[in-house]
Amino acid sequence: MPIVSIRMARGRDIDQKRRLAAEVTGAVARALDLPPEQVSIQIEEFDRENWATGGELHIDKFGPGFGKP
Repeated sequence: MPIVSIRMARGRDIDQKRRLAAEVTGAVARALDLPPEQVSIQIEEFDRENWATGGELHIDKFGPGFGKP
């Protein structure tokens, strides 16, 4: 039973998370020849103030949302 962990910045709505879970589940099930019911997805969200790249916090670099500025 595969468990897929997804870490991403907070800010996506519930419908986006539903689509993400469905798409990732489908891809993993196809790749491993498993029924989708055996695939688990864990989504961990964090605030941009707790993520930095190149020494710069993402909240400063991109703002409080997600994705590109």
